[in-house]
Amino acid sequence: MTFLGIEQSLTNRRWVGPDSAADRLAEGLAQRTGLPLPVARILADRGVEADGAEGFLTPRLRDLLPDPLSLRDMQIAAERLVAAAVNGERIAIFADYDVDGGSSAALLLDWLRGQGRNATLYIPDRIDEGYGPNAPAMAALAAGHDLIVCVDCGTLSHDALAAAAGTDIIVLDHHLGGETLPPAMAVVNPNRADEDGSLGHLCAAGVVFLTLVQAGRLLRGMGRPEPDLMAMLDLVALATVADVAPLVGVNRAFVRQGLAVMARRRRPGLVALSDVARLDGPPGAFHLGFLLGPRINAGGRVGRADLGALCLSCREPREAGRLAAELDALNRDRRAIEAAVRDEALAQVEARADARLSWAAGGGWHPGVVGIVAARVKEATDLPSVVIGVENGIGKGSARSVPGVDLGRAIQRLAAEGLLIKGGGHMMAAGLTVAADMIPAAMARLADLIANDLAQRTGARDLRISGLMECAGATPQMFRQIEDAGPFGQAAPAPRFAFADQLIDSASTMGDGHLRLSFRSAGGPALEAVAWGAMTGPLGPALIGARGRRFHLAGKLDLSTWGGRERLRLRLEDAAPV
Repeated sequence: MTFLGIEQSLTNRRWVGPDSAADRLAEGLAQRTGLPLPVARILADRGVEADGAEGFLTPRLRDLLPDPLSLRDMQIAAERLVAAAVNGERIAIFADYDVDGGSSAALLLDWLRGQGRNATLYIPDRIDEGYGPNAPAMAALAAGHDLIVCVDCGTLSHDALAAAAGTDIIVLDHHLGGETLPPAMAVVNPNRADEDGSLGHLCAAGVVFLTLVQAGRLLRGMGRPEPDLMAMLDLVALATVADVAPLVGVNRAFVRQGLAVMARRRRPGLVALSDVARLDGPPGAFHLGFLLGPRINAGGRVGRADLGALCLSCREPREAGRLAAELDALNRDRRAIEAAVRDEALAQVEARADARLSWAAGGGWHPGVVGIVAARVKEATDLPSVVIGVENGIGKGSARSVPGVDLGRAIQRLAAEGLLIKGGGHMMAAGLTVAADMIPAAMARLADLIANDLAQRTGARDLRISGLMECAGATPQMFRQIEDAGPFGQAAPAPRFAFADQLIDSASTMGDGHLRLSFRSAGGPALEAVAWGAMTGPLGPALIGARGRRFHLAGKLDLSTWGGRERLRLRLEDAAPV
């Protein structure tokens, strides 16, 4: 139902709130549990009943952790990993260059050090080598190692893995698999074609963690000491959030408990990254996705591919600080490159005006930023988006999807049909390589392939509102109670509150295109709001001169700590004039 009667907001969206049945369900849950109504609304929306409220609010890993052996090839992989560690074999880790790949590699490096072993880390250069294993690198690693573990990659790398003949290979991955498996001793992947998909929401670091759980069982049976896996959950949490994995099932427990581990500040690499990012309070899922994740990714995007993994696995604080500072500087460079490509891409998309797929391609676009620009285009258009950088007749691109559209499977089909040189990924994100002269045909076919999924979407431009809130009720205590229902992220959105009929006290720009507001209800306390990137869209220009006027405002609450003092504010997402 339309909320506050808003059919068209400043960002051209209709506000939609809970219907009367959802209201009654939430109110009943609040009465039976004693929880505040905003928290009860979240639980009701997740299908949690009164007798399950306590378990949902305090998810325990031991209750939610699946049996590792429910995944195919798990026993083979765990036995081979343990044997290599115990016998002092030469081990190489081949990882993807994003946060999930870097975290997965750091998990294995940590675990092996606990067994008194070091491993060779190899992360391919995004520009020179592309995504995933390649034949020259695999052949070189095979020449000097007894075991190669591919993490967050490898499921579709048949030819590359074949080049490592004579060396055992384990693949720990989560990307969509094909009809046949690559030539590896074990392929542990919940998204293999022959898996049931029940664990398909795991990121690669989650798969690695389950492998280490099974390896721990084997070590215990041998009477050998086991590393503290619980202390490694900070890495699993980071990867789960940054890879936009759904925060459901065991992923909720991974992130909730991983954030608690991170708050203890015992991993030098994450401490250094948190400090350069000026994280000034206990970490939350938002910080993982928007402060730490981009810095770790910056090495793979515009710098040295292995910097992120090296920082995450670093044990020496001084060296961790140096690596974090380098990643922070690269992230600043990335933002400048991204802004230029984003503007060109959005201009192309606007001129093309395709109602099914937003895509853009350009010569000289840095391949390290096309993924994040695709995400920005998706946010601007609310459509699946592809951004491709072209050089020497070859386009390398990234794609980002919207809920309900399986873009990874569609791109995999494009590759099978010969329209792409290669391509793959998962539902919400994918990568592709395509001949420059085939780009228009490939994008037209992709638009056709996703048309049916798009047709099934409803309310694509609706802004869902959880309920009303007053400035006086927006307190740090209320925020913490709401956070107990988290963590929030993919498939588990944070509640979005509307503040009705608010007087704008002040409005100003801050930083690189952001908007800061102060607003209040009649006679009530003021609350600060920040709208990130608002000046590049319709929201910022409409509100910058709004002092003394009244608006309905909508967004999500955010709590920060500065100088030992807590500050609650609204992350403003939309507004409508009263």
